[in-house]
Amino acid sequence: MTVHTLTRMDTSTVGRWWWTVDKWILASTVLLIGIGILLNLSAGPPAAGRIHADTFHFVRKQMAFLPLAVLVAFLISLMAPVSVRRFAVIGFCAAAFLTFLTVAFGSDINGAKRWLSIGPIMQGQPSEFLKPFFAVVSAWMFSEHRMRENFPGNMIAGGLLLVVLAMLLSQPDIGMSTVVSAVWAAQFFMAGLPIFWVALIVVAGVSAIVGAYFVFPHVTSRVDRFLDPTVGDSYQVTQAMRAFQQGGLFGRGPGEGRVKEALPDAHTDFIFAVAGEEFGVFLCLLIVALFAFIVIRALTRAMREENLFVLLAVGGLSVQFGLQAMVNMASSLHMMPTKGMTLPFISYGGSSLVALGVVMGMIMALTRRRRDPEGRAL
Repeated sequence: MTVHTLTRMDTSTVGRWWWTVDKWILASTVLLIGIGILLNLSAGPPAAGRIHADTFHFVRKQMAFLPLAVLVAFLISLMAPVSVRRFAVIGFCAAAFLTFLTVAFGSDINGAKRWLSIGPIMQGQPSEFLKPFFAVVSAWMFSEHRMRENFPGNMIAGGLLLVVLAMLLSQPDIGMSTVVSAVWAAQFFMAGLPIFWVALIVVAGVSAIVGAYFVFPHVTSRVDRFLDPTVGDSYQVTQAMRAFQQGGLFGRGPGEGRVKEALPDAHTDFIFAVAGEEFGVFLCLLIVALFAFIVIRALTRAMREENLFVLLAVGGLSVQFGLQAMVNMASSLHMMPTKGMTLPFISYGGSSLVALGVVMGMIMALTRRRRDPEGRAL
């Protein structure tokens, strides 16, 4: 039997991909996926028991979506930057249309319409895909505004932001709206935003957050409970903090945690607490380090690019990836009001997992080495 090995002389699609993809980003992502599998095996069974499903109901569903997410990431990572841009435009249009349908016909869960039924039993969250596609489309518009005279790229990007926010706030999804706005502002800043507009966006952002507190009752409730836990139900946050305390430095051991039996969202929003209780500060710091490394590595690779679109797209995608992780972990640690946002590649969630495959696929595609040491195109 002949064993085929990948060498630098291999000109196949997979061979060229292997020798040009950033292996540090790839390895860190694979390690996050492995940690996610481990924690879902621990937190999934108690969650399944609470809804009277079979023991591995959530584990099996997560593992069914995982190969799809990996395949999506791999196929997208094969693309050239121009193909990533075209794919993002098509994906943005499709995700925006489905998000609009969600607002009109989506399932109402806990007072929010974020889920669209696909068939009799399957549900998806289109806005999860809207985030990364919008980041790439905005990067294209900002870069075109800089590169082409009289092209209203900034105005188009601003108009698209208003459309996206209108749909997200209609659901309502304040957390995702905040992340999308922050990523858009970061890209605008990287594109050379004048200091006057920086100050104006900061003022507008603070005003929007304050306005959300007075307009949306669920935001008011979460902020009030964060500032004063005695004014409402803070059960989940209290249990999560207790889990971190009981976990200590090295944790109680795999499968030995108790928070997953008490927290309804232990397999989703509060899976970081499961990690803290069963594997201690050691695993929590490792998870934080992996997220930080991926963001910094992607930004470092993008900074070497002469292509402004690549810099802005990778910057937006990596900031989005890091912000989502930060919001989830900070919520579990009672450092900010709770927000139903998954921990990338670790929390349970099919739509989120596949959407994150899109994110990492585009990051790996745009950070691939496209020239050899002599400067020749690969």
